[in-house]
Amino acid sequence: MEFNLNAPIKDNSLEKLNIGDRVYLNGVIYTARDSAHKRLIDALDEGRDMPFEIAGSVIYYVGPTPARPGKVIGSAGPTTSYRMDKYAPRLLDLGLKGMIGKGNRSDDVISSIVKNKAVYFAATGGVGALISKCIVKSEVIAFEELGPEAIRRLEVKNFPAIVVIDTFGKNLYEEGIQKYRIA
Repeated sequence: MEFNLNAPIKDNSLEKLNIGDRVYLNGVIYTARDSAHKRLIDALDEGRDMPFEIAGSVIYYVGPTPARPGKVIGSAGPTTSYRMDKYAPRLLDLGLKGMIGKGNRSDDVISSIVKNKAVYFAATGGVGALISKCIVKSEVIAFEELGPEAIRRLEVKNFPAIVVIDTFGKNLYEEGIQKYRIA
């Protein structure tokens, strides 16, 4: 099925999503990769404020390339998600509602997704230039010195993603393999 989803997520709309559903995100999402995630967790450990409201947010695991003249952002394809797995459960416990990346997640992350009624989305790798067309505004809001790995606030319109792990813990990567496995 196809769904339009507004971000940040302030309701229980994620609970109607199932693995394999196509979602078009609209609104505000944030970027963060490994270095930024480490800094977020360090800030939490030190009692400092977060650079954005985690509760209800969606984080896109991306390090975009520089924008060409007249463009909002450069190529913005997803990065491999497992590098954020050691940080994700803590952010999910703070109310993070969605993560966008590519590749499998750990059992700890999946358990935390279920516990917190969140969702893991996949964006298609290799089409970063096309995905960037769905980003209508980009602003660095934290850790500018990290360059492409700085945290950005993105305004997106019809940003395409697939539900890979739903709020019930169903995993498209596993169930897809089972569906087509030859006995």
